[in-house]
Amino acid sequence: MDNVNLNAFTENAARLGMRIQETFSEHTRDLSITRGGASIFDMPDDKVKNIGKQLDSNSDREKLDAMKRLIALISKGRNVSNYFPQVVKNVASQNLEIRKLVYIYLLRYAEHEPDLALLSINTFQKDLADSSPLIRAMALRVLSGIKVPMICGLVVLAIKKCAADLSPYVRKAAALAIPKAFQLDAGQQPALISVITTLLRDRSPLSIGSAVVAFESVCPTRLDLLHLQYRRLCKILIDVDEWGQVYLLNLLLRYARTMLPKPTVSQQGESTEEEVDADLHLLLVSSEPLVQSKNPAVVLAVVRVFYYAGPPSSTSKVVNPLLRIMHVSREVERVVLAYLLIITRAQPQLFSMQYQRFLVRTDDPSQAKRDKIKVMLNLCDVDNHQALLREFIDCADDVDDTVVGDAVHAVGRCARVIPSCTPQCLSALMTMIKSRHDIVVSNAVLVLKALIQNQLLVDSSAPVSSQSPLLIIFHLARRVDDIKHPQARACVLWLVGQYSAAPGASTVIEGVADWAPDVLRKISKSFNTEESLVKLQALTLAAKLFLLCPTDQRLGLLCGYVLSLGRYDLNYDVRDRTRMLNSLLAGISPTMNGREMEEQSSVILRREQVIKVLFDGKAGIIEESEETFGLHHIPIGSLSIVTGKATLGDSILPEWLEGGIDPLLRQSEEDVHPVALPPQAISSASSTAAKTLGSAGVTPIVLTPTGSSTPVREAKESHRDLEKFYASGSDKKSSDSESSSEEVSEDNLEEEDNAHDSEESQDDTADDESSEEQEQEVTDGSSTKVQQ
Repeated sequence: MDNVNLNAFTENAARLGMRIQETFSEHTRDLSITRGGASIFDMPDDKVKNIGKQLDSNSDREKLDAMKRLIALISKGRNVSNYFPQVVKNVASQNLEIRKLVYIYLLRYAEHEPDLALLSINTFQKDLADSSPLIRAMALRVLSGIKVPMICGLVVLAIKKCAADLSPYVRKAAALAIPKAFQLDAGQQPALISVITTLLRDRSPLSIGSAVVAFESVCPTRLDLLHLQYRRLCKILIDVDEWGQVYLLNLLLRYARTMLPKPTVSQQGESTEEEVDADLHLLLVSSEPLVQSKNPAVVLAVVRVFYYAGPPSSTSKVVNPLLRIMHVSREVERVVLAYLLIITRAQPQLFSMQYQRFLVRTDDPSQAKRDKIKVMLNLCDVDNHQALLREFIDCADDVDDTVVGDAVHAVGRCARVIPSCTPQCLSALMTMIKSRHDIVVSNAVLVLKALIQNQLLVDSSAPVSSQSPLLIIFHLARRVDDIKHPQARACVLWLVGQYSAAPGASTVIEGVADWAPDVLRKISKSFNTEESLVKLQALTLAAKLFLLCPTDQRLGLLCGYVLSLGRYDLNYDVRDRTRMLNSLLAGISPTMNGREMEEQSSVILRREQVIKVLFDGKAGIIEESEETFGLHHIPIGSLSIVTGKATLGDSILPEWLEGGIDPLLRQSEEDVHPVALPPQAISSASSTAAKTLGSAGVTPIVLTPTGSSTPVREAKESHRDLEKFYASGSDKKSSDSESSSEEVSEDNLEEEDNAHDSEESQDDTADDESSEEQEQEVTDGSSTKVQQ
């Protein structure tokens, strides 16, 4: 008998140990999953193969484990759509965690498997009435994500139902589902517009941003729907989520420029007065606190509102916010600089004192360096041009060729903007042409060409000095062999041909500078290896030199040789230019090419006429316009100002409506009949507490004013004179003590009556007596404090 009991005890102990071991392993597995997420992401292949079996298991733990592994695989970019039928079967699971993960999976693959997702559409509709707002919202998201046009009617009905939900999270999901339904079936637009109108009247800031997104997707031109909601949207702006604020600010800006009158500025003597509409002022006041937002997108949206909707005096408020967010990250800095390029071009005085914030750093990206150079160019004025010029000269030593080109051109731009610094700019450029870097030399030559043209256009009789245009051309002509860039070599040849006969140039051949024929001789040696651009300018140089001195035999032979090279060149443009120049020079020397020119039926020009064709009208240059620095016609807030290319989908800023619409259209019921809150007096505020205490059998304490009270204004007036105040202090103390004693006695009588009434309705217990004594003491002390 003892052996049987011992065997049974041993068997039961073994079973208990196995049960404890199984339970412990299950709990430790969950603990490892929650603590170490790496085990899910770094699962072996056998674990992946077991996911299907776990999904078909009857254990919720196995299903939950399988769903976690599927979501981990999705986050890694793995395609797990083959498990879609097994996952759909668990959409009606009673476990809330499993249903959440199933919905996340369905959101990812419902669009790829719409037929299988339709099998669970009844479950989604049932979940729209679930007690959990999260389940209701996710059910609507999955239902709207099924791209099957035949269920669009069901989706719209579900959106209408969720738009009236008590949870703002579900209403937000309904607003986000509206663009999907509209994309699925555009014929549902009238029904969706009515839902959007309902959502725009929502009092919760959580769903307003999503409602605005739905409005922009379905009916962006129906701004008349915002008439009654405009003022409320402005007031609720600060409570909306960050990305909702961005969408709402852009929408309110479009509404303001379309429906509100434009701010006007009137000049009255030395002062200026600005007239701003009240509703526009409400928008500016409501959006101004958002410049302190941590989200750079919100700050940029506020800047857009002030820049395009505010009066001129309000644009100064965008300076510090833009400078603050410029250093948040490199990505944000790139966008902010794109904004600043447009703002500083129109109003450089806003940032002229802040030019030091735009100095180029070594670790800046290439595009950021270029944008900073352009911004500093916009800010260049008489006060800061010396510092900016030094910065541009330093940037010319950058390792990026594009930055070097912009910096060198910025030096020339300074000379045109501030004429007084032209000598300093010329000295810097002359130093640059001695550089060993071709990119620096070529850009310096291009800039020098423009400056020389401007100087000779202004004063062609300037004396020869160390920085005179003719001396600069002489230095460029000497270094023509060192200049390798084709465009720069072409510029040097053009300058030599255009100004070789300028007054003040030293001449050996009559009418031609002594260094001009030597430049043509050097170019003729390498003519066959030059670029087409250089060949064209070499042909023009030969024609100009021969035109200036047609009697010199050696110069004529050299020019004829160059023209003969161009006549048989492989490039069509070079041959056409040679034929044109031969036709122009036919009236001066028919035997220039070494053989008789064919009889021509065209008109032969005289030497004076050919000089007018080749020389006149070439002194002026076209000023570099601001269009070269970006798309000036694109408003800020568009993607095109960042990419530099026209982008589809950019927002178009509407023009101002000068007169605006009738402001009565924006007058809602709240404006006509504002809800006034009743004054909260001490006695009325404690009425609810008094009822509660009375129902509990406790006598409430009611503090009521006693005696005649004087007006507050008279009391303030009497205390303005300190002598009267101190003189009446002793009298007030005596009167206060007497009145307080009388009031305490009256309060005691009232408390005794109240206590007597309570004793009649309740049993006489010791607790009631003690509570009454405590209340008596509190009442005496409180009445004395109130009176004091």
